[in-house]
Amino acid sequence: MPDIPFLTATDVARLAPYGELAQAMYEAHARPGPGALTERIVYGPGDGSGQNFMALPAWLPGESIGIKLVTIFPENPSSGRPSVQAVVLLFDGVNGELLALFDGTELTYRKTASDSALGSRLLSRDDSKVLLMVGAGGLARHLIAAHREVRPSIERVLVWNRSAAKAEELVADGVATEVVTDLDDAVAIADIVCSATMTTEPLIRGVLLRPGTHLDCVGAYLPDHREVDDDVVRRAEVFVDSREAAVHESGDLVIPLTSGVLAPGDIRADLFELCRGDHPGRTSSESITMFENAGGGHLDLMVARHLWARFDAGS
Repeated sequence: MPDIPFLTATDVARLAPYGELAQAMYEAHARPGPGALTERIVYGPGDGSGQNFMALPAWLPGESIGIKLVTIFPENPSSGRPSVQAVVLLFDGVNGELLALFDGTELTYRKTASDSALGSRLLSRDDSKVLLMVGAGGLARHLIAAHREVRPSIERVLVWNRSAAKAEELVADGVATEVVTDLDDAVAIADIVCSATMTTEPLIRGVLLRPGTHLDCVGAYLPDHREVDDDVVRRAEVFVDSREAAVHESGDLVIPLTSGVLAPGDIRADLFELCRGDHPGRTSSESITMFENAGGGHLDLMVARHLWARFDAGS
C-alpha cells in the first residue's frame, strides 16, 4: 500500500481558515444535484457518563467517500485531553482508493465553527455588535473566531460557563472580552447567542430574547439534550443546517417536535435551500432567527474535500 498522507491538526488549521471554509461550505451547499448519502451510528455504555463513540459515513456518488470516527469523553478536559477526539478518512469516489487521513478533532472544530459562521452570515443581522458565547469548552474559541470572521461588526464577546475558570481563560487569551455570571441578563442584551454545551435542561429562555436576535445552537447533538426552551422555538424563525440530522438527532428540535410545540413545516429552510437561494432567510430586521447546527457526515466530507484539494494543489 502506498504511503497515505496524514494531515495533522496544524495542517488542517492552516488549510481551513474559518472565513474561507465557510465560503467553501456555501459553494458546496449551492451546487446543483443531490447531496451526499449519509448515516450516523452512535453507541456507548449508557451509564450516564456521556461517553459515546460515533461513526459518520458520507458518500457523494462518483466523487468522494468519507467517514469520521469520533470518541466523546466529557470528563477528558480535567486531565488535559479534549472531550472530542476523531479521525477522518477520505476515499476516491470513482475507484475507492484511500486518499488521505485527517486529524478529525481539529477538522470537527473547524467544520462546526464554520457551519455556524455560515448560518450567521446568512441569518444574523449584519450590524450585530454583541456576541454571547454560552459554554467555554473546546469548541468555544473556534465558534467565537468564526462568528467574528463573518460578522466583523462584533465589538463585545461575552462568555458564560458553569465553571467561571474556563470562561476567564477565554478572556485572558483575548478570545472574549468579558465573563458574565447572570446568563439571563446576557441573553437579553446579545445580538447573537451561540450555545455549545452538553446540557439536557434548557439554558436559554425565549422570553428574554430581543427582536432581531440570532441564535446559533450547537450543543444539543443527542435527542435528549436541549439548550433552548419552548419559548425560543415559538418565537423564532427556525432554520437548520440539515433537515435530516436536525429533526432526528438534535434535542432542541426533536423534543418540541415530539410535544407538538413545533411542526416539521415550521422549519423554514436548511443550508441547501438558503445557499441555493430557494429561501431568503430572515424575514425582517426584527425577526428572531434560530439556526440548529446539527452537523452530519456530509459536512465532514465537504471539509475533507476542501482540505484535500488545497493540499493536493500544494497549498
